[in-house]
Amino acid sequence: MPQSEQSSQLTPDLRICRVLNGMWQVAGGHGQINRESAISEMIHYHQAGFTTWDMADIYGPAEEYLGEFRKRLEKEELAKSQALTKFVPNPGPMTRSIVEHYIAKSIQRMNVESIDVVQFHWWDYNDTSYLDALHHLSKLRDEGKIKHIGLTNFDTDRIKIMVEQGIKLVSNQVQYSVLDQRPEVKMIPFCKKNDIKLITYGTLLGGFFSEKYLGKSEPTRADIDTLSLQKYKNMIDAWGGWNLFQELLLVLDQIAKKHIVGIANVATRFILDKPCVAGAIIGARLGIAEHRASNAKVFSFSLDEKDYAKITAVTSKANDLFESIGDCGGEYR
Repeated sequence: MPQSEQSSQLTPDLRICRVLNGMWQVAGGHGQINRESAISEMIHYHQAGFTTWDMADIYGPAEEYLGEFRKRLEKEELAKSQALTKFVPNPGPMTRSIVEHYIAKSIQRMNVESIDVVQFHWWDYNDTSYLDALHHLSKLRDEGKIKHIGLTNFDTDRIKIMVEQGIKLVSNQVQYSVLDQRPEVKMIPFCKKNDIKLITYGTLLGGFFSEKYLGKSEPTRADIDTLSLQKYKNMIDAWGGWNLFQELLLVLDQIAKKHIVGIANVATRFILDKPCVAGAIIGARLGIAEHRASNAKVFSFSLDEKDYAKITAVTSKANDLFESIGDCGGEYR
């Protein structure tokens, strides 16, 4: 894989792989994960050049797996690995000691001296204690416990408040895909102005963007066996329904065949080429299924104007998700 293409500069001192390994899958609802095979798979991902891990304090044993994985890497390999986690507290008063306690716990589990990026998530905008949490995180960053502060699923209006309060943010993690292009309405123009990068998830709709669903009849609830697929089936319904989604899959398949890649590669490339996008998270079902070789193909081709025109011809028929759901993160509130 071409080095420049495979990685991006998230901050002047932190380079990440543009396809991040998502560890949401180890939190449950995606099949039984065996700890030992999961950690050995993590080493294979690292060796294949997929060196950046995305996790959260609420993703079951994800941080502990990362800590064990780090113990098994040679010292020179450790320097090539990046780990982003999330701080997802319950709303309520955010004292320095609460924030410090949770960050210390993540540091210990992850077996790091300092966390590369802590991506903060908050469930309830009516509780403005999220600003207190960010001020405490900023102090922990200044003390070297955290290298950088990012966000997860915050909307543009809230980020504007943070920036105005002088909080230095490097990224926001948002849902962004061929099907869900809400970040383009408000988020990307704001991020461009304020040098904030986007890390995207849902880019493959939990697996719906694949040959497996092309030409297939609409799955029933019983057919959908992971939490990700359940979540993104709801997005497909809100966007325009199964028939229109089949039209989109057909077009993505034609583009994929032209470039000798897969549908998932086209869906990922489409988002990686967007302004402000530092990387896209692709879930790693460690020890259950692996897609390293196919994921690597995303770095082997570029989309051209004809490809974009074909995609837009379908997406322009869909419902406006910004109108129905609101800005990024609106689906969680």
